[in-house]
Amino acid sequence: MDNLQSAEHAHSRALRRTRYIAVFAGLAAALLVMVILNINTGSVKIPVARILQILLRRQGAAKEVSIIWKIRMPRILQAAILGGALALSGFLLQTFFGNPIAGPFVLGISSGAKMCVAIVMILLIGRFGEASSWALILAAFVGAMMSTAFILVVSRAVNHMAALLVAGIMIGYICSAVTEFLVTFAEDSDIVNLHGWSQGSFSGADWSGTATAALLVGIASVCVFLLAKPIGAYQMGEDYARSMGVNVKRFRMELILLSGILSACVTAFAGPISFVGIAVPFLVKRALGTSKPLVVIPAAFLGGAVFCMFSDLIARMAFAPTELNISTVTSVLGAPVVIFMLIRRKR
Repeated sequence: MDNLQSAEHAHSRALRRTRYIAVFAGLAAALLVMVILNINTGSVKIPVARILQILLRRQGAAKEVSIIWKIRMPRILQAAILGGALALSGFLLQTFFGNPIAGPFVLGISSGAKMCVAIVMILLIGRFGEASSWALILAAFVGAMMSTAFILVVSRAVNHMAALLVAGIMIGYICSAVTEFLVTFAEDSDIVNLHGWSQGSFSGADWSGTATAALLVGIASVCVFLLAKPIGAYQMGEDYARSMGVNVKRFRMELILLSGILSACVTAFAGPISFVGIAVPFLVKRALGTSKPLVVIPAAFLGGAVFCMFSDLIARMAFAPTELNISTVTSVLGAPVVIFMLIRRKR
């Protein structure tokens, strides 16, 4: 009997391992395909052979080299980095609140970050003619923490998740209204690209911004991965986490801070982007068949990167030369997933 159970357990582990490998291989292949498609797609067509030559040797026509290295590559990398950050931020918030519907956009966190960034952009651009990446990131972080603090206060007053989500939606509307008010009455010279940014877009990405985003998201992502074991214990309940030696109060603060940093980076560089933080972790967990953080965290990052790169490709090419806002595409792709989640939870 023991041998039979041992054999079944070994077979189950082998199946899980095979499933994990298949999912990661699929995500890696999808990421590669998205990179190739995004590099090769645009108003200027460049053959694949010349793209490889430009990427590997930096040899080719000056115009084509400039298009790939100064426009397309920074945008591709920024979409991948920020997409992964959004997915991780959503995963952390879902862990914190114990609900898969929680996400930076739905809870109003992205809207709070957007409001503070808009204020800083108008003030700094009006006075100095530009706003540094670090100033925007700090403003986005402050806005994200303000919205999160409001949500935490509400979460202590109400026990029903629906009420919490409604509160998050309301704070999102308030922050968006303040942002629109600022944009409406600001001088045109002070808000260059502000309106387009406020709708969410990866256009205008450059190597400096991409490097800054990569640095912050990379550090935050490593910290999230190092918290994988406490996250796994916390998923089993606060009492279980305490019994495993987790300082729950400090751990919850770490979750919120990391989630705020990740969502703030996204808002500072690309504006608010909806539904990625909810849809991607859910789809990744379904594909993997597990919620284990050690597996879900890297898979969610890869999934967020693929999701945002695919959405950006659609935004650029669906009605070219007119470019859609990235949130328009992510809403169309992500909202049905959220609706499915709600129906599934109801059942």
